[in-house]
Amino acid sequence: MARPVVLRDPVVVEGEWQAATTMLIGAEEPVFAGHFPGFPILPGVCVLECVHHSLRTVAPELLADARMDGIESARFTGTVVPGDELIIDLRWNTEADRVRCSAKAHSGQSAIATIRLTYRRGGAG
Repeated sequence: MARPVVLRDPVVVEGEWQAATTMLIGAEEPVFAGHFPGFPILPGVCVLECVHHSLRTVAPELLADARMDGIESARFTGTVVPGDELIIDLRWNTEADRVRCSAKAHSGQSAIATIRLTYRRGGAG
């Protein structure tokens, strides 16, 4: 999977961290070979992975000692096809032992997904 590129560095807005990344989804991704032949789309689990890697890219120290422990919600409203630029807008906050992240993924003007993840700190990353 392509590595996330930071579009907006993390900043705090109204008590919540925000940042954005972009990823070019290349036609060479192995998952396209079997998901769906003749009409390749990126599976939702791969969009989840893109959000996870984006948060790790913009705030590596935040998740250095954390592991993902929950998908609070994942709503997929569009498709990602080879050649799309996937833009991920991230928001997150921290609690004593937890990080909560919400993300909106889109490609151009098309909404792709709204995802909420939780991480537990103090465990293996």
